[in-house]
Amino acid sequence: MKFHTPLSGEDSVRYAALVEQGTSITRHADLLEWLQGDIQQCLPHDILLAGWGNFQEGAIQHDVVSRLPGARSYAAGTDGLPFLLGKFHERWLAAGRQPCSLDFGEFEYLLGQASLPGSFSSSLRGMRSVLIHGLHDERAQQECLYVLMSADGIPAEPAGTAIRLLMPSMDAALRQMPPLPQQRRQAASPALAVRGAADDASGLSERETQIMAWVAMGKTNSEIGAILNISGFTVKNHMQRIFQKLNVFNRAQAVSKVTKVTVYG
Repeated sequence: MKFHTPLSGEDSVRYAALVEQGTSITRHADLLEWLQGDIQQCLPHDILLAGWGNFQEGAIQHDVVSRLPGARSYAAGTDGLPFLLGKFHERWLAAGRQPCSLDFGEFEYLLGQASLPGSFSSSLRGMRSVLIHGLHDERAQQECLYVLMSADGIPAEPAGTAIRLLMPSMDAALRQMPPLPQQRRQAASPALAVRGAADDASGLSERETQIMAWVAMGKTNSEIGAILNISGFTVKNHMQRIFQKLNVFNRAQAVSKVTKVTVYG
């Protein structure tokens, strides 16, 4: 979907004011207040997901900005967020790195079957519309993705124009904020980072490696089955073969041995 709408004089003044407001953001609370203020008139949303890093290798950090209960950067249920951001990144690339809108219903299967009330997964289940845009950082050789999610529809316009004009301000604001404690730990020791298949020397098959990625994220057999569209019994059989190959007796031991796993769509 392409978004190209010339701005009127009134719109130019409005966007200039929003950009100026964004220059004073230094805290997550400031960013939330900015996003929930006048920006809602042109860019209505309930959740902002921000992801940055090497999407090809799955080495992604993230932030979540929202007023919704459970929609926090490292709340319960956010373990699988890098994979979801990876799927959104694929769609953005397919759109030629242009703003693109999606129906979140086609991604809901990634949340698994169970969601505790007030959890991150529970908040995502209420979303309907998604608007994605990003930028490629040539100096750092990484990409930054911004995903707006709404329980209602996000109109193609003015949202498409708004995200083009305001995304640099969002990006600048997030870069100025001090990292969260979890982000510091993640940058220092990216345990269980999602890597390419060539990095995996465990002897697991593609399907087994895929299952182990979700095991590492804390998913149950039934949840993994729902995500991969196979039965929980089939997942259990795969797990038994994985235990044999890795010479372990439980899931925790398996995860400790497989420190680099790959998730395939």
